[in-house]
Amino acid sequence: MNNGFAGLPPIVKNIIILNIVMLLLTFALKAVWGTDLNSILGLYFPESDHFRSWQIVSHMFMHGGLIHLFFNMFALFMFGGVLERVWGPQRFLIYYLITGLGAAFTHEMVMWIQYTRSMAALSPEELQHIYDSGLEVLRSGKVYTVDAAQTLNTILNTPTVGASGAVFGVLLAFGMLFPNTQLMLIFPPIPIKAKYFVLAYGAIELYLAVTSPGSNIAHAAHLGGMIFGYLLIRYWRKTTKTLY
Repeated sequence: MNNGFAGLPPIVKNIIILNIVMLLLTFALKAVWGTDLNSILGLYFPESDHFRSWQIVSHMFMHGGLIHLFFNMFALFMFGGVLERVWGPQRFLIYYLITGLGAAFTHEMVMWIQYTRSMAALSPEELQHIYDSGLEVLRSGKVYTVDAAQTLNTILNTPTVGASGAVFGVLLAFGMLFPNTQLMLIFPPIPIKAKYFVLAYGAIELYLAVTSPGSNIAHAAHLGGMIFGYLLIRYWRKTTKTLY
């Protein structure tokens, strides 16, 4: 049913193209003018001086590198096209954006908990130093020796980028709509039903979100995309007269 990239439905195809173009533009601006587009369009914590309202949406189309982009777009290519054909372009786009925004909201809520804890653990002088010099500390490759200071500096001066939250929402939707579809894993090379694959991914993300909240991977965002996707599908099933 899917004749490669040319056979993709319009929304999935254009999302993939947009993400590729934005990464190429990021590379070009960095090489020519030294401008980091991720620092402009990536999502900063709302209490950061770098936060701008457009970042709430723009961060979903930015990526940290080719590998990051590839895995997100490959998953969207594999599963998103099927969902768009079933739902239609409008409903798929709504689902994609809501799960992406829900992922960002979940991620920011986890960051807020870490932010309040770090703020309470630091003196006014330490806080002022982070606000004045924290970005330069990060750019120089240095870290604060106090854990709370390091956490706060990362929260305030590191943007979140990527379509992973929305992609995990797409993965969840595929598992709910086609639970018994057989998927073939690469590692290990065994078949697995979509519903078990989604459950396993969700369990892994929940475990990582709880045990490593300070890592560079936004596990809470991944989990948030799946949660918001689940709630939206449940809502649609109650309010529309379709199988999906």
